[in-house]
Amino acid sequence: MGLALLLALALGALGWRLVDLQVIRHEELSALARSNTRRVLVREPRRGEIRDIRGNLLATTLPVFTVCCDPTLLGDRHTEMARVLAPLLKTNETFLIGKLKPRVVRQADNGEPVFDKHVVLKHKVRVEEWARIQSALTNQSFGFASAKPTRAERTQLLNLRHKAIFTEDDQLRVYPSQALAAHVLGYVGAGDDGEMIGVEGIERLFNSKLNGVRGWLATEKDRRGRELVSLRHQDVEPRDGLNVVLTIDAGLQHIVESELIEAMKKHTPVSVSATVVRPRTGEIMAMATLPNFDPNQPGAFPADSRRNRVVMDQHEPGSTFKIVVVSGALNDRTVSLADRFDCEHGRFIYAGRALSDHESYGMLSVESIITKSSNIGAAKVGIKMGEPSLYKYIHDFGFGQRTGIQIPGEISGTVHPLSRWNKLSISRIPMGHEMDATPLQMVMAMSAIANQGRLMRPAIVSRLEDAEGRVASEFRPETIRQVISAEAARQMVTALKTVVSPEGTAVKAKLDLYTVAGKTGTAQKAGHGGYLPGKYFSSFIGFFPADKPELCISVVFDEPKVGGYYGGQTAAPVFKNIAERAANYLNIPPERHVSAIVPAGKLHAKISGGSAVR
Repeated sequence: MGLALLLALALGALGWRLVDLQVIRHEELSALARSNTRRVLVREPRRGEIRDIRGNLLATTLPVFTVCCDPTLLGDRHTEMARVLAPLLKTNETFLIGKLKPRVVRQADNGEPVFDKHVVLKHKVRVEEWARIQSALTNQSFGFASAKPTRAERTQLLNLRHKAIFTEDDQLRVYPSQALAAHVLGYVGAGDDGEMIGVEGIERLFNSKLNGVRGWLATEKDRRGRELVSLRHQDVEPRDGLNVVLTIDAGLQHIVESELIEAMKKHTPVSVSATVVRPRTGEIMAMATLPNFDPNQPGAFPADSRRNRVVMDQHEPGSTFKIVVVSGALNDRTVSLADRFDCEHGRFIYAGRALSDHESYGMLSVESIITKSSNIGAAKVGIKMGEPSLYKYIHDFGFGQRTGIQIPGEISGTVHPLSRWNKLSISRIPMGHEMDATPLQMVMAMSAIANQGRLMRPAIVSRLEDAEGRVASEFRPETIRQVISAEAARQMVTALKTVVSPEGTAVKAKLDLYTVAGKTGTAQKAGHGGYLPGKYFSSFIGFFPADKPELCISVVFDEPKVGGYYGGQTAAPVFKNIAERAANYLNIPPERHVSAIVPAGKLHAKISGGSAVR
């Protein structure tokens, strides 16, 4: 009787257990079973490359691994494992021991305590490094010295060698040319989900295009972790990111950066920048700023070095801005190049304040005002134009507004509305005071004069392509507006040619084989309470060949400390060096034959000395 009662109780308990498992806890246990066997694997797309206009690789993505560990498979061998892995992962052994010890975490969905089976040991491990780790693990005995290990020992050794340490696919962004065009390219960081995120430059602006679209694989695995292909639910391939092709020419970029390095050594400025533009299209062929940084390790450089000063810095442009007032006055026929103005022998009183020139000039033609860079002459041209007309040309040349270049972080500069101009403004703005401009705005304004008066939108991206080279989208030259007539632009070019003559302010920018048109600028830096003594922005912007321009080049120094501070002393020679090497690199046909300039015995040295790294 007792046995029957016990049997009945046992059967009742079994029945209740079955009801509990199959009915009451059915959904909970089914979900647990699915979590143990069903897997959804995210498939990351390959981030697209960034190339220059000739196809040279500037940024690419390499497959790498994230090395992980399941501490529950280590048993009591975490110390031995740390000893093996520390030198291979180039990390501290004590640190690794702490990571490899089993620890309890709570599940995100229900808060249940479980052992953490996924501990990240190191990110961005290259393929060859992982191969060395695998080889080292395979050859380790982990203290199992027995000639006839037990089944349990064989299982643990198998786990230690092949299962406890595993990898997940990852990507590493690499910049093969290191700092070359770093401010244009930008760099990447990691998002919360591990996805690459562009932080600055092209990487940031075209982040979504470069990143592509994730895929996924939903499948089931058996108890040994093997995939059951027959039970695959979804298999969606990732779509790799597009490649970005820049208008930048890496060879020309190298020329520019190497010349800026020499300029930094010679003049020790706070910074120096240069931009090379194709005037007829607005394409940026080179853009560089020093100090710069290596996008492979951006955190090793101060934030100031990572700033693209060509688009993110603004300052009073100084005398380079005289091209705006004079070309506007020529366009309105307010003046002609031959019209003469009294430059008051270097001291002009206007609205009760004195305006000075760097030298004592008497009567100067409009052309000579550009040649000599007379502040008084430019002011008088502006006064004759009148405030509304001057303001119109400032706006039409693109100042006080972003250029629209495909680089994030561009600022608009500062141009005050007419309502905020004071009595002095009409005499100060023509010489590049009382307003701020970026180096990019100034070089695009000069390029408009070189381009028969047409202001182009600057472009630094040529097109987007897929991995097979098929064009997904293309960026064509875009004219913003006709700022001045072709005739006014031609007259302005005539004046700008004289700047590099012996009578001009930039004789050091003169080229032997090409006619140059350009303008110097020297602006005292503004600070709290007025201008800062001894601190200047020095610049030269020019184009060549002057009558059929191929390149417009801007060079800007921030606080040159050695070798003078005038734009003609500092920036003009850098322009000359860049222009000569660029012309040779791009095979721009010379306007004059070299033998007419260089003595025969020096001809070979002249030609070979200007060659560029290709």
